[in-house]
Amino acid sequence: MAGSLLFAFGLMLVLEGILPFVAPGVWRDAFRRIMAFTDGQLRFAGLASMLAGLAIVALTR
Repeated sequence: MAGSLLFAFGLMLVLEGILPFVAPGVWRDAFRRIMAFTDGQLRFAGLASMLAGLAIVALTR
């Protein structure tokens, strides 16, 4: 189980690093927009992200 979690964490880091590596200007602009979100908008984005992740995990099991 620890190996799977470590693998998943490593894959997450690779995927999150693609945009700043390939298009740093786009990533910086997106980050500026995200910083302007209200707390409620950030919470909703976090919830949507968690639900999408859970759906992917459920579909792949």
